[in-house]
Amino acid sequence: MREQLIKAMQRNQLVDIMYIAKNGSVTKRRVRVIKIVGDSFQAFCFTRQAKRSFIIRNVLAVTPVFRKEREVV
Repeated sequence: MREQLIKAMQRNQLVDIMYIAKNGSVTKRRVRVIKIVGDSFQAFCFTRQAKRSFIIRNVLAVTPVFRKEREVV
């Protein structure tokens, strides 16, 4: 997971993550990784519209978000 998060941060790319919260619930978040420090990372969470800290070991999956350009005909 760490490598995928590092790549996303370097590319300034949005990612969808599946995350286990402190209360044990699993959530899906769309985030932009800001920095990685030790066993955690800070990201802007588009679900909460705020900066949040996440623990890397609680991330279940990381999926890059690809935006499709809309064509005007």
